[in-house]
Order: sequence, then C-alpha cells, then structure tokens
Amino acid sequence: MKILVLFAHPAFERSRIHVRLLQAAATVQDVTIRDLYQVYPDFDVSPQAEQPIVEQHDVIIFQHPFYWYSGPALIKQWMDLVLEHGWAYGKNGTRLQGKRMMNVLSMAGNEQAYSAQGHHGHPVNAFLLPFEQTARLCYMQYLPPFTVHSSNALSDQQLNEHANRYIQLLEQLKTNAAALISNPPPNPSGLS
Repeated sequence: MKILVLFAHPAFERSRIHVRLLQAAATVQDVTIRDLYQVYPDFDVSPQAEQPIVEQHDVIIFQHPFYWYSGPALIKQWMDLVLEHGWAYGKNGTRLQGKRMMNVLSMAGNEQAYSAQGHHGHPVNAFLLPFEQTARLCYMQYLPPFTVHSSNALSDQQLNEHANRYIQLLEQLKTNAAALISNPPPNPSGLS
C-alpha cells in the first residue's frame, strides 16, 4: 500500500511534534509527504495537480494540528476543490473507492479534556465526524485517528516515542490497514 500524507500547519516552524512526526514518516518506504502550506501558500489548490497524486495512493492521511475542533483552513480548501462531484463522489465519482482515510492530530489538551466529562465535552472522534462522513461519501473507509495530546508539554523522549508509534502505524497501514479499524496502535504507557 502507498500512503499519502497531506500535511497542513500554518506555523510549522513552531511545531516540535509535527517536525518530529514528519521526520519519522519520511523514513518509511512508500510514504509521500505533501506540505500543503508549502505547495499552496496562496490557497490556490489545483485539483488537476492533486487528483492524480491521490489516485496513486491507497491511504490518505490528513496530518495537522487540531484547530478549533477541526483542521487548518487549507485542508478545508483542499477538500472543497479536490474532492469534486463526478470524481470523488456521485454517480460516476468512484476514483477514491476502496481507499482509506484518517487523521494524524496534535492538540494541546490532554486526553481527559477530550471526554464527555472533560473541558471540551466530547471525545476527539466526535469532532472528526465531517472527515469520517467525507470518507463515506467518497466511498472510502475512515480509520481511527492517531492523536498526540498535550503536544506543547512533551519531552524529547515523549516526542521520540510518538514518532516511533507513528512509524509503527505507517508500517501497519502498508501491510494491513483494515486491521487498524478495530485494533488501532496502542498509546505508549505514560503518554497522553
């Protein structure tokens, strides 16, 4: 399986976790990384450029910080323009059928904050419903998200542990993405 990481972070230079996660992903064979803010600094996303790239991959990962319970604006712009009717969904829009999609997220809040009793009142998955439904509309399978909580407070050792967990996830996706639906990779002990 070939994996496409669509990375979006408007302040990448300040993100220790995403720098480390992308370094880890770059070590995995058959993983393509596209930094959307680097490719489209003016938000002028080209469906003609993006669609052939997406078609060449089996798993589509949206990697980004969790901004206002969603992704940065460029991810929405990408989805609005690239996932066209007749290509990604609709009667003849089956180009993504059978592919898998997921999110790789960083967030400042801890796991408890993203629970029914926590500060945000809902688990992370509840906020990702638009991504999940987009996958369904495009005949894709949505996989559980890979989350990094408390991202602003991680030690270098914890950053490395999350990076290793990400490598494990990518390797699993390459061999058996379907198994990840019911058995996502464990969060290392002590990491939130």
